Amino acid sequence: MAVLGGIQIVQHPFILKALNPVYAVQAFTISPTRGFVVMGAVFLAVTGTEALYADMGHFGRRALRTGWLYLVFPALLLNYFGQGALVLANPAAVENPFYYLAPDWALYPLVALSSIATIIASQAVISGAFSLTRQAVQLGYLPRLEVRHTSAQEIGQVYVPRVNLALLVGVALLIVIFRTSDNLGAAYGIAVSGMMAITTALAFLYMRSVGWTLVKAGAIFGAFLVVDLTFLSANLLKIFEGGWFPLLVAGAIVALMGTWWRGRQMLTALRARDALPVDTFIAGLKPDHPRRMPGRRCSLPRGSMRCRTRCCTRSSTTKYCTRRSF
Repeated sequence: MAVLGGIQIVQHPFILKALNPVYAVQAFTISPTRGFVVMGAVFLAVTGTEALYADMGHFGRRALRTGWLYLVFPALLLNYFGQGALVLANPAAVENPFYYLAPDWALYPLVALSSIATIIASQAVISGAFSLTRQAVQLGYLPRLEVRHTSAQEIGQVYVPRVNLALLVGVALLIVIFRTSDNLGAAYGIAVSGMMAITTALAFLYMRSVGWTLVKAGAIFGAFLVVDLTFLSANLLKIFEGGWFPLLVAGAIVALMGTWWRGRQMLTALRARDALPVDTFIAGLKPDHPRRMPGRRCSLPRGSMRCRTRCCTRSSTTKYCTRRSF
């Protein structure tokens, strides 16, 4: 991907002018509405990178940083710049600039590469869904589900059969409803931009809990939140084009989790109301004279055969007969 984009950049180097932020400012100045709509479209260029963070618990922070900074990000940047150069040189290539980057003989290898990338991305999404489900169950926000731990060393490598089946049904519904990836773009944009905004808010709360001041946390994460909310607002324009789907799914999951959590709270309160108070239970305990259930005591001589067979029980650790308490 990097090589294909680099070839177009060398042939049409004027694309590098896009690094100048003045052009972006001019685009918003000339037509703010169009610029705002374009933000929702170009946001799809960054979707997919969140799959790296879904695998953070499986591969570690260092591996992801190295892979992103030195391989993934440069390759994506060169490829996107190459697509832009191709479209500027040949506007007809806007139909599918990624595949038009390569010669005709490389079309099918690129299709195979795209299929492999889809499998890799789906693995990250599935792993993230499993991990989040397990955490939600442990926190009491979802009913108990079967969780299979597939590794004896890594705690995050889990498999949840019911979630796997739910993802299969969801993907099948997406294919039937949207049919093409272009129609799915609106739904994907809202899902990812919403996830980024939520992540920023959670990061702010976490840093506050570990001792960051309100000013420091607000300044840093406030800047990120402005960017996230801007992209989210631009993507919300596509609600009727397919953006309703992730909102519907998210609402259903929130309703399920909220109902289960509230039900657990009500059940706990009901049990606490009807249970014997701990102070009363402790006060009724008499270590010197414990309460015994009425029963027949053994009156036969200890050690006799009749005592052993009728009134006593043999200890599992000794050879002696122990007289029954009741």
